[in-house]
Amino acid sequence: MDAVDSDCHQDNDVPMNDTVKGNTVKNTKKVLLATIAVGSMLALAACSGGSGSGSDGGDGGGDGGLIGVAMPTKSSERWIQDGNAVKEQLEEQGFKVDLQYAEDDIPTQVSQIENMITKGAEALIIASIDGTTLSQVLQDAADADIPVIAYDRLIRDSENVDYYASFDNFVVGQQQATSLLNGLGLTDLEGAPAADAPAGPFNIELFAGSPDDNNATFFWNGAMDVLQPLIDDGTLVVKSGQTDFEQAAILRWDGEVAQERMENILTSTYSDGSKVNAVLSPYDGLSRGIISALTDAGYSVGAEWPIISGQDAEIDSVKAINSGEQFATIFKDTRKLAEVAVDMASSILNGEEVEVNNTTDYDNGKKVVPSYLLESQIVVKDNITEVLVDSGYWTEEEING
Repeated sequence: MDAVDSDCHQDNDVPMNDTVKGNTVKNTKKVLLATIAVGSMLALAACSGGSGSGSDGGDGGGDGGLIGVAMPTKSSERWIQDGNAVKEQLEEQGFKVDLQYAEDDIPTQVSQIENMITKGAEALIIASIDGTTLSQVLQDAADADIPVIAYDRLIRDSENVDYYASFDNFVVGQQQATSLLNGLGLTDLEGAPAADAPAGPFNIELFAGSPDDNNATFFWNGAMDVLQPLIDDGTLVVKSGQTDFEQAAILRWDGEVAQERMENILTSTYSDGSKVNAVLSPYDGLSRGIISALTDAGYSVGAEWPIISGQDAEIDSVKAINSGEQFATIFKDTRKLAEVAVDMASSILNGEEVEVNNTTDYDNGKKVVPSYLLESQIVVKDNITEVLVDSGYWTEEEING
């Protein structure tokens, strides 16, 4: 997939409504460099960025300084896409990039960020594994006057987070729940009640994301905002009784753990011959584990196959939607998210104001972090071409291959 042109931040597909200006983060190194002659500037830039690229880093295409990009893992398709998109767009703007993946190991990510600081990174873009474990290394970054952008996952318990680029994750959770209701025939994809909605009750089971990921609670709260009234009136029944976030959470978003939990629910709750009608899943990788558990338990795609939600539009899950195994996913265009993060970094380092559109909702325990939130879309079988193919995110060959 081609990276989105970094000059297209005002594209109509990127929500710009209610945009406000964030405070400019002052970067002392940049201010000083601006007063030096061009030749000296180039020499200093070479010194700060010449050894910047790690094994995953690129050489860059211009005279910009080094930017460190820390991603959580390569085990998820979406993080590979995010890392590549951020790297490509930064390099298009002339920056050098040190892109690293920590394979969901917290000490590894801390060490990688420490190395980025040592190499002279002028900004850090971090998708954290555990948003509560980076306080000391972020203090090191602050002491070195290095601004920090939290990428998609809010970094918690630190004052040294300057900006946050993400999606409206409460809305994402609402969309996941709405997709389930649509699959059950209760609403349309916008959430409006269906005129001929079945009465139910429907058996539903609930899954949540990793408890150390701040986004997971936003997804859960958004989903329960939609589902709880229907649970309260008996239209939906959580037959296992597992309705708390702590019961539903899957550490590290691990699909195998989700599969095991689904197997346990089926064994303990549905051995009486009753059927699961729907499963709330906040991520495609969990959805595939849930599908495996259902298949192993004797469910087959057809009239009694459960409605299953998801998130991230990973190619294997898009194929599963085509085949009827997964009903829906939530598409979050990582190209646009990368564009926002890159524009933030560029604005900071150029001493410009940073565009944000939310200054109230993302409190990390130490401060409300100025944020830019993008929009997401529900994807079902009928709109795969419109949403994913026409946008260039996936090709027909990739989906049908």
